[in-house]
Amino acid sequence: MPQVGKSAPAFTLPAVPEGKIRLSQFKGEKNVILYFYPRDNTPGCTTEACDFRDNLGQFESADTVVLGVSTDSIKSHEKFATKFELPFPLLSDEDHNVCEKYGVWVEKKNYGKTYMGIQRATFLIDKKGKIAAVWPKVKVKGHVDEVREKLAELE
Repeated sequence: MPQVGKSAPAFTLPAVPEGKIRLSQFKGEKNVILYFYPRDNTPGCTTEACDFRDNLGQFESADTVVLGVSTDSIKSHEKFATKFELPFPLLSDEDHNVCEKYGVWVEKKNYGKTYMGIQRATFLIDKKGKIAAVWPKVKVKGHVDEVREKLAELE
């Protein structure tokens, strides 16, 4: 998992609605909130996405973009974004290469089964492309407030 002060791993991913998003397109211009979530249309992921949606104006006024990443398909992201009116890009990492670069592709256990999946995590990346903050195991409730407070410290 990338540490605070290190360069954020570069990526280019297909996105809804943009088509493709490169991390480098924001360098020198915007901070980036890069949040990884397990699945579209699940309760915790929906709550987290809607919390980011509801606070997007505050992030935008701080020169910050929000990017959500999961291994779901573009088609799944389109439905999720439409259903919940998500005004920020959702990126599809179906081969989980970017998840692996960020250390969030991990072994998980559920009902006695072991499988690989995304650990919910958020990275705040500053305008220089450096990791400014990491939340490695996000609890959804109150998370967006924590991100907003940390972003305020950057300004």
